Amino acid sequence: MQALKTMKRTILAATMALLAAPAWAGDSQPLRIGWVSAMANAPVLIAEKKGFFKEEGLAVELKSFGDGPVIQQAVASGDVDVAYVGAPPVYQWFARGLDSVILAKVNYGQAALVAKASGPIRTLADLKGQRLAGVNRGSGMDVLLRGYVLKDVAKLDPETDLQLSQMPAGNMNAALDTGVVDAVFEWEPFVSQSVLRGAGRVVFDVNEALPHYPWYVIASTRKVANERPDDIVKLLRAHHKAIAFLSEHPDEADKIIAEAFKLEAVQSADGKLVPAQAIVSEARKRLGWSDAIESADRAFIQRLMDYSQALGILSQPLKADDIIDTTLWARATGAQN
Repeated sequence: MQALKTMKRTILAATMALLAAPAWAGDSQPLRIGWVSAMANAPVLIAEKKGFFKEEGLAVELKSFGDGPVIQQAVASGDVDVAYVGAPPVYQWFARGLDSVILAKVNYGQAALVAKASGPIRTLADLKGQRLAGVNRGSGMDVLLRGYVLKDVAKLDPETDLQLSQMPAGNMNAALDTGVVDAVFEWEPFVSQSVLRGAGRVVFDVNEALPHYPWYVIASTRKVANERPDDIVKLLRAHHKAIAFLSEHPDEADKIIAEAFKLEAVQSADGKLVPAQAIVSEARKRLGWSDAIESADRAFIQRLMDYSQALGILSQPLKADDIIDTTLWARATGAQN
């Protein structure tokens, strides 16, 4: 009888302990990662698919988003811990009081201005008076388009010299095909899909004009970075492994990317069927992956900040070094900070 009572007390105590403990007790709370659903953010998919997060002992929850501003809203509200996102939404929210920090780089390149292959637009100057589609105002791609492509390079006023509209990147190729717009400013895999079908022509490749310009970064709030530094280091180690895998195993990586984005074979202008994996291979001409933030990367992010202020998107001047902290990245990779 006494043994039975003791067993009951033991079971009750264990049950109460389970009820009182958070659902993630025994391991760290899953790190909630928001990422812009773009091919350039492939490292986060590779890290999950190849088990690099698990190798580091890190539980994660991945949430895909259509653009960076929406992700930063999720970061600000606490719904997301870490973001794979463009730098502009990070510093724009920093200017509004969110203590954001860029921890590492994700990739370089990705953006291109594509016009209808059979149309009259062959140079950026030909955009004058034409209909151009970009993504949401204030997003990283929008800042790059208005500040660099149109104002700096094309010498065009985005407000008066052409008809600039906004739409989801996934709708752009259809809009181009059907003549709703004359050109689009989009990212991969949409650029490569249009080119391989023979429907679109790359008029301006940003990575060709600005070789290895940084784009997506890994960012969080300083609160998350300070409270969960070990988990951030695990994330950055898995991220580093994923980038190495993309470089060392391109065929397998391209297959994973094609499957993750549910890419389908496309028919080229000459009637040949181009397999899905070839779309990723084509995209590699305009993008690549790296996690180290170099001095040139800091200068480019500063340039984006200056564009944002000139465009009225950013209300105050900022310094890139105020939001970049690679201390945890250096700890993860053993690099000099």
